[in-house]
Amino acid sequence: MQIERNKYLNRLIVRKGNGFIKIITGIRRCGKSYLLNTLFYNHLLAQGTDSSRIIRFAFDAADDLLAIGENADTILKILAGKAKADPRKFLDYVSCRITDSSTYYLLLDEIQNLDGFEFVLNGFLRKGNIDVYVTGSNSKFLSSDVVTEFAGRGDEVRVAPLSFAEYWSVQEGKESKEEAFDEYMIYGGLPAICSMQTEEQKSKYLAMQMSNVYLRDVVERNNLNSDTTISELVDVLASGISCLTNPRKLADTFKCLKNSSIAPTTIDRYISHLEDAFIISKAKRYDVKGRRYIGTPYKLYFEDVGLRNARLNFRQIEASHIMENVIYNELRIRGYSVDVGVVEKRENQAGAPERTYHEIDFIANMGSKRYYVQSAYAIPDEEKRKQETASFDMVNDSFKKIILVEKTMKPQRDEKGYVTMGVKEFLLNENSLDS
Repeated sequence: MQIERNKYLNRLIVRKGNGFIKIITGIRRCGKSYLLNTLFYNHLLAQGTDSSRIIRFAFDAADDLLAIGENADTILKILAGKAKADPRKFLDYVSCRITDSSTYYLLLDEIQNLDGFEFVLNGFLRKGNIDVYVTGSNSKFLSSDVVTEFAGRGDEVRVAPLSFAEYWSVQEGKESKEEAFDEYMIYGGLPAICSMQTEEQKSKYLAMQMSNVYLRDVVERNNLNSDTTISELVDVLASGISCLTNPRKLADTFKCLKNSSIAPTTIDRYISHLEDAFIISKAKRYDVKGRRYIGTPYKLYFEDVGLRNARLNFRQIEASHIMENVIYNELRIRGYSVDVGVVEKRENQAGAPERTYHEIDFIANMGSKRYYVQSAYAIPDEEKRKQETASFDMVNDSFKKIILVEKTMKPQRDEKGYVTMGVKEFLLNENSLDS
C-alpha cells in the first residue's frame, strides 16, 4: 500500500541542490524513511536521474553495514545502539561511487548510527556535486540537534503522522468518510495503522509504541533514572488535552491523581523533553488586542491522537477535545504557527469596571495570512452559536473567522462574515481556509 505524501515530497523537491543538508525530522514511525527512500527516490528516477547517481544507505540495515566492511559483531552492536559505524569505511564506500563531477544524491537513513556524522555531513557540503538528505531517530537526532550541529547548514523538513486527508486517501472504498473520521479520532495517523485490520491490532500497536519506543527514547536521551515519573506525567497530560494548564497546576493534579509529588520545575523540564521528542506540542496564549504573548497557562496537544488515546487505554475518548487536537495538528501540518487567542473585554458591572477574557481556540499565522478558528463539536441552537462567536465579535480586524463543527457541512457564511463548516470538509480540502 503506497500512501502519497505530496506535501512533504514537494518540500524536499524545492530544496534540491540548495547547498544545505536536508534533515527530515519527526516522531518515530511517522514515515520519514518511506518519504526519503521510496517517494523521493522514485521522484529522482522519474526526473531522469540515473540510479547510479543516487546513493542510498541505511545505518540500521545489516546489509548496508556489511557492504562498507563492518564485521558481524560490530554490526550487531551498531543495531543494538552500543557502537557506531566507522566513518572512514563509509567515506571510502561513497568515494568509490562518485566517479565524475555530475550531481549525486546521498540519501542517508538513521544517520546517528555513524560515528562523527556531523563532521562527515559537513564535509560533503564542501563538495559541490553532492546533494545530501538524512533522517535520524528522535532519541538521538532532534530539532534541537539540527540547530546545534548544523547551524546555518541544515535545512529541516518536519514530517507529521498522516493527516486525515492522507489517511482517507487509502480508506476510500472501504468505509464512509464519517466512519473513517471516527476511526481516525480513535487510532490516529501513524502509517502502520492503515494496514491493520482489527481494533486489537491497532490498540496493541499504539500502546506498545508509546511505552517501548517513544517514552524509552525520552528516558535514554535525557538520562532519566526511570520512565515511571514521566510515564505518569504523560497520563496526566493525555487526560487534559485542550485544557489550559501550567507546571504548577500540573504538579497539583499529579499529586492528587498519583499521590506523588513532583516539582513544577521538573514538570517543565519533562514537558520540554516530550516536545523535543515530538510527542506533544505547546500552544501559547496570545493577547489579540494587546498583541503580546501571555506566558502561562498554555495548552498541550499530542502529535498523534491515537498515541494519546492508547496511553489512556482508550477510556477517555472525549470527541470534542480530540477534534480540537486534530484541528491543531492540521493547522501545523499546513505550515501555520498556531496560538491560543485571548480577547479582553472591559465593561461596567454594578457601577464597577470589570475585565472578562474570551478565548479563540486557534490563531493560525503564516506570513501576512491570519485565520481565527473555533472548534465547536456541535452548535445545536442560537445560544450556543452566540457563545462560540462572542470572542470573534470583539476582534476588530478583517481576518477570516471560521467555526468548525463535527457534522458534515459545506462552508456557510453568516451576516457577520463568519464561516461555519464541517471539520471533515476542512480537513479534506487543503484550501478550505479560503473557502
